[in-house]
Amino acid sequence: MPLFAAGLRRKSIIPGFGLTLGFTVCYLSLIVLLPLAATFVETSKIGWHEFWRIVTGPRAVAAYGLSFGASLIAAGMNFFLGTLVAWVLVRYQFPFKRILDSLVDLPFALPTAVAGIALTTIYAPNGLFGRPLAALGIHVAFTRLGIVVALTFIGLPFVVRTVQPVLEDLDRELEEAAASLGATRWKTFTRVLYPAIAPAAITGFALAFARGVGEYGSVIFIAGNMPMRTEIAPLLIVTKLEEYDYSGATAIATLMLLISFVLLLGINMLQRWSGGRGERDAPEEPLLTPAMGLSG
Repeated sequence: MPLFAAGLRRKSIIPGFGLTLGFTVCYLSLIVLLPLAATFVETSKIGWHEFWRIVTGPRAVAAYGLSFGASLIAAGMNFFLGTLVAWVLVRYQFPFKRILDSLVDLPFALPTAVAGIALTTIYAPNGLFGRPLAALGIHVAFTRLGIVVALTFIGLPFVVRTVQPVLEDLDRELEEAAASLGATRWKTFTRVLYPAIAPAAITGFALAFARGVGEYGSVIFIAGNMPMRTEIAPLLIVTKLEEYDYSGATAIATLMLLISFVLLLGINMLQRWSGGRGERDAPEEPLLTPAMGLSG
């Protein structure tokens, strides 16, 4: 046992492990664990049958489906679009590139209410984009499509900023070697690039999804907030709080917390699997030969 403890101490270069670990646990407990525990405690007061009646109500079920469904769709769109934007910003030089790079962070700095008002103004039936879309029979504002648009807007930076550093550190010689061996662009992407950027892209997807599930300010303006149609779960919680239905609000919040935890756990497992697979499949430079099957 002393030898084992000494081995652990040798691995720590910076002293103060016990103090920093204690501070970390205390900080997370005060900021994260205690509020979540209070939610579960408040929910436990209403009993299982009442809890089940609240969380399985038609209005609540419709709000769950809209919140999680729209968040998944928006995060999936950002998974591809955000990766494409990061690729353009890293691999190409063009005028006003720095301005475009700065605009990616705009949803971070913009207050959510301002973002919601701006999106509603643009996509309203008489708005800049809403008018031509309405002429084509496509209505964005006050529909579920508008919710997806708002969640895509606020989730884009998460994917771009997680994929961009990976692309910047990616050695271009691997791509050149694959091309010199006769690999097509698609095979170069799937065999060389994708295994390297997939974990970062999945991380951005998870962050965008988590942000979308809890988003409120930028959605309520463009959603229309019609029960059973365009009412998101966070708005339903706020509505119950305004009606002094604290038990109903905490019950819905608890179920959303559990569902979000399970989904994020699954996404993290997918990220680990993708990362491990990428490390196994990533070609090493000495092995970059025609025998790899890159050609053709």
